[in-house]
Amino acid sequence: MSVILHISDTHFGTEQPAVVQALLALAAQQKPDLVVLSGDITQRARASEFEAARAFVAQLGAPVLAIPGNHDIALFDLVARAFYPYRAFAQAFGPDVQPVVSTPDLLVLGVKTTRRLRHKHGQVSPQQVARVAGLLQTATAQQLRVVVVHQPIAVADAAEQNNVLRGHAQAQQAWAAAGADLVMSGHIHLSYVLPLPGMARPVWAVQAGTAISRRVRQGVPNSVNLVRWAGGRCAIERWDFGEGQRAFGLVKVTPIEPAR
Repeated sequence: MSVILHISDTHFGTEQPAVVQALLALAAQQKPDLVVLSGDITQRARASEFEAARAFVAQLGAPVLAIPGNHDIALFDLVARAFYPYRAFAQAFGPDVQPVVSTPDLLVLGVKTTRRLRHKHGQVSPQQVARVAGLLQTATAQQLRVVVVHQPIAVADAAEQNNVLRGHAQAQQAWAAAGADLVMSGHIHLSYVLPLPGMARPVWAVQAGTAISRRVRQGVPNSVNLVRWAGGRCAIERWDFGEGQRAFGLVKVTPIEPAR
């Protein structure tokens, strides 16, 4: 079995110490094989926030695949935004903003969907769509095939439609045809698992809430996902932080069977 811990929107600079400790405890208990951090790692892209994030993920006990979110580009430093928007991210997580992790059980592909000229909306280009499709076609039947973006590729609530990744329709179709199983994302601080309709093969959007930040939506707790993959079967678990327990607890399991 391989286990992925999917966290998003940590927004370091707004983290809650008790929730940070609870997430570290969950990781120590569950022992993931890979941590996926799907963007908005920091609140204002400050070096100190990235350093705090780097120190945090070093304690999770697993390799980390991280991509930048819109908050990970300086908002007020216009020089940095124009000429080196990902420098602070690279100093903390390495220069590859579209990382790839391949193991016998997993193929996980990061996609940089932020743009320095956009405030928050994401975009995926035809070149990026083709790159990911080509990599997906190299996967084996034993590998769970995961694409990681920041902005959601699909939403469960029509009110969130404006937040959907620009270029999502082309990406969905191409990645499904190439063999994708899951598309992980964050950005809107909501958690859900959503099958994508009308695809060439089954694909699910897997959305993570905000992991540790105080910037939660009203009535929506901090949450993370655990994805378990073994023997061609996959279970996606949602774990919410409970104030009373001061810990993350399992609240929902979504079993899926990727096509092979």
